[in-house]
Amino acid sequence: MYALGLDSGTQGTKALVVDIESGVVVGRGYARHRMIEGLKPGESEQNPREWILAMEQAISQSLRSAGIKPADIVCLGLSGQQHGFVPLDQNHQPIRPAKLWNDTSTVEETEEIIRAMGGEKAFIEKLGLSLAVGYTASKILWLKKHEPENYARLRLVLLPHNYLNLYLTGRPHMEYGDASGTGLMDIKNRCWHQEALRTIDPELEGKLPTLSHPVEPVGYIRPEIAARFGLGRVLVAAGGGDNMMAAIGTGNVSPGLLTVSLGTSGTVFSYSNRPFLDPEGEIAAFCDSTGGWLPLLCTMNVTNTTEMLKELLVINNEELEALAASTRPGASGLIFLPFIDGERVPVLPQASGVFFGLTRQNFNRQNLARAVIEGTVLNLGYGFSRLQGLGLEAREIRATGGGARSRTWLQVLSDVFANPVATLKEPESAAYGAALQAIWCYRNQKNDPVALPELVGEMVKKDVLAANPQPENLALYRELQARFNSLWQTLSAEFSAQRRLVRTRF
Repeated sequence: MYALGLDSGTQGTKALVVDIESGVVVGRGYARHRMIEGLKPGESEQNPREWILAMEQAISQSLRSAGIKPADIVCLGLSGQQHGFVPLDQNHQPIRPAKLWNDTSTVEETEEIIRAMGGEKAFIEKLGLSLAVGYTASKILWLKKHEPENYARLRLVLLPHNYLNLYLTGRPHMEYGDASGTGLMDIKNRCWHQEALRTIDPELEGKLPTLSHPVEPVGYIRPEIAARFGLGRVLVAAGGGDNMMAAIGTGNVSPGLLTVSLGTSGTVFSYSNRPFLDPEGEIAAFCDSTGGWLPLLCTMNVTNTTEMLKELLVINNEELEALAASTRPGASGLIFLPFIDGERVPVLPQASGVFFGLTRQNFNRQNLARAVIEGTVLNLGYGFSRLQGLGLEAREIRATGGGARSRTWLQVLSDVFANPVATLKEPESAAYGAALQAIWCYRNQKNDPVALPELVGEMVKKDVLAANPQPENLALYRELQARFNSLWQTLSAEFSAQRRLVRTRF
């Protein structure tokens, strides 16, 4: 018997077919997503129907790749990009495109909600986390203010993975993990926060599903969809946000482990068996998708920056790696502030990217490549220091995502974090975590319960690719980290002025 693990991300949907006894991946599929083009600065949107098409293509491809009988699939789990706002009408159809996690057009709405809640400190005290610009709450208020005709049609608010679960099962549903990233949930008590809801709309709670524990399934795939793929009766697990699923997929379901995800965005997170609160709000005190909590640092710019550089230089991943590895650590004094899409931590939604320290000697492809990689990791390093300052201790760092396939990226990460870094045999941690959650759920439903730490301990395997901090680089990167932090703090006011200039003149 097999499980399907799906990850609907920003760039595309991945599908894995996983043996439920061994955890071995026997089939894979992938289909790309398109972004909506021609939007205003700060806006980032996708058509939810594209996610459905991509999901179905990825499922079909993974089943063909596996070469199994589709009827042998018994459960399915789904991971999705966090914080997206999927507004649905009375027929559960999208009213408009979904505003995504990296949409920073709702700065004013975010500030309005925070003011109405008594200010940032009060918001954190009431909900347990700060309200970042990318969270769902401000997107809902944005729709109410900017598109009142569409808001009048709003009957159901879902996140991306919930929307796909709704399509698969016909049931609206939300679990603690992904819901904790809406900015509407009391993460300490794991319930909707009534004051936060009323701040946007007194009737908003009626447009949200009831919250449930992640072990509880959504339901079963609708017969007409199952028949399309030759599937039988397939249990659909709760699923969760991509970071929550990546935690499961990297074995990060008990204290002491730290996962660093080097994807389009960057995340650093660890398991906690109690709410992990940051009084300054820089670390997101999310719930996870196991029943615990997931203190998490999120930066909005990692492989999106290298993708842009590759396009600019007309190079591929191997050539990027070769360029970055051909110059010394520190990129000959060149520092990159990677705030291409604004930034969540540090809190700089209006920020822009910066190359600082360009000289005749370092203005070349090699140093540009290395500076881009180093800049994204130094940005993560700022938040990692914050986690440590709040008492987080990690005995092991596990890296995942596209950047974790690069030896140079892993070495920079190890040197900046001053810790050994391991990788995993299954690189698609979010899709794999979704499959493992589905297996956990399925076994519980079949009266064959298993503790999740035991399950992932058996199935999540380390890879040979790893990195250890190089003593000769540690002092250099400590100095670079200090310079990086000083630079963004010095330029923070200028970032806002620059964005205003772009909006008014170009």
